[in-house]
Amino acid sequence: MIISGFTFVKNAMVFGYPIVESINSLLPLCDELIVAVGKSDDNTTEVINNIQNSKIKIIETEWDPNLKKDGLIYSQQTNLALQHCKGDWCIYLQADEVFHENDQKMTFDKIEFANSNKEIDALLFKYLHFYGSYDYVGVGRQWYRREIRAFRNTGKVISWGDAQGFRKKTDKGIQLLTALQTDIRVYHYGWVRPPKAQYKKIRNSHNYYKEHVNLSLNELEELDFGYSSAYELTPFQGNHPTYMKEKIERDKIWTVNFDPKKLKPKPFLVKLCDNIEKKTGYRIGEFKDFKEVKIKS
Repeated sequence: MIISGFTFVKNAMVFGYPIVESINSLLPLCDELIVAVGKSDDNTTEVINNIQNSKIKIIETEWDPNLKKDGLIYSQQTNLALQHCKGDWCIYLQADEVFHENDQKMTFDKIEFANSNKEIDALLFKYLHFYGSYDYVGVGRQWYRREIRAFRNTGKVISWGDAQGFRKKTDKGIQLLTALQTDIRVYHYGWVRPPKAQYKKIRNSHNYYKEHVNLSLNELEELDFGYSSAYELTPFQGNHPTYMKEKIERDKIWTVNFDPKKLKPKPFLVKLCDNIEKKTGYRIGEFKDFKEVKIKS
């Protein structure tokens, strides 16, 4: 069985993406790794080339300036990378996500199991959302708990919406994938960037969600992101992927200033739902971009 890894990125250095760490965590899991690199204002392509791994295949892309609604540019770029994947199964990772080396065997085992069960289209991975520093993770319904990150490559699977999930093309139209829950972890570092890079990234992303916004990098102000938009955090008790060790050490120059008590007031209904989830494990109204299948693996 051949496994393809794929991802997309643009301006990784400007916006503080851990792209090298992300790619290095994906490489051991796949036979090829397709990276769609959008034309950037920094040295993103050079940085990826410097990883110097024969599995990596860079696809140079141009981001459509007219695709400026609902984050659709992200699924379009994901699909460009996916179209080059030759594997029987695909593993997807976004540029601010990293796998843990301790989950590699589990990943192979789950893919092998799913491959022998034709009713399983995909695998669901669990998320850890770090916020403000590498020492705290987000808690509650403000953060999505799981997403599809591996799937059977039938040629009919497509990235959907703003690339958070996947769907499949069928004779009956676009349908949800049937997915099996796993304990494989995705370490999401999208909310752990130098404050200026985080501010730029958020402001720039408005270009792809709001049609009337058109900001160039040169127009973005040199402001710091305040890291006060989280409702609830909890100390992280585990260990990070080894791929992140050097970056975590480098980033201490600014993460040391993070104040985990500087939180956004939690609305009453969010607080109520979070309390129910803590007691029961059930998340009221959870968005599920998949059909979960219950098979003992």
